[in-house]
Amino acid sequence: MVERYQLFVRGLQIHTGSDIDDADVFVKGIAVLFDIIPRFQELEFVDLGGGFKVPYREGDRETDILLLARKVADAFANHPNPAGRPLQVWFEPGKFLVSAAGYLVTQVSVLKETGATTFASVNSGFNHLIRPMFYNAYHRIENISHPGGARKHYTIVGNICETDTFAWDREISEIREGDLLVFYNAGAYGFEMSSRFNSRFRPAEVLVRDGKAVLIRNRETFEDLLRNQVL
Repeated sequence: MVERYQLFVRGLQIHTGSDIDDADVFVKGIAVLFDIIPRFQELEFVDLGGGFKVPYREGDRETDILLLARKVADAFANHPNPAGRPLQVWFEPGKFLVSAAGYLVTQVSVLKETGATTFASVNSGFNHLIRPMFYNAYHRIENISHPGGARKHYTIVGNICETDTFAWDREISEIREGDLLVFYNAGAYGFEMSSRFNSRFRPAEVLVRDGKAVLIRNRETFEDLLRNQVL
């Protein structure tokens, strides 16, 4: 006896890439999907993923959302669902939504001048923001304690006892011990990728709501490191 099974596919997804600022790249991806959409008569949605460009550096372009919306709408208007039902269009723009909403604020612990560079060591490390060490990601850094100071070049390093560099030869307003440095675009893949490496605590998190700072996550303590140890 031969049993027959029917597979119902409700959605199709495509991963276009990352840091895409050209709306036409998404349209080309949609064109690929339209070649296979007629094969799925139960289709309800098409997921175009994420990959929207986030401006990390000054002067960076970002994805033009309005232009993208117009081009996607035109593409689907010219390729209706063969099943006769309108298709939902999904996106997953997580990083694009939260990246610029988060900041990592650190304090300068030590300044050290060498023949090659001036090191500014902060009370943080790649256990808090691993992106620069993990895949050479760029994060804009500013001295919010001394914004009007003379511009100088610094290498910003963390406090982990191995290679722990946030930025090489970065031009920043003059840094003094105790100054606060802010790292921009820490809202995506910041806290989520953090760890307790070298038994370092994760920092507190503060939300600015209606112009007021509200603590939303406590700074970790030594007890947090031991909390789940049984013996």
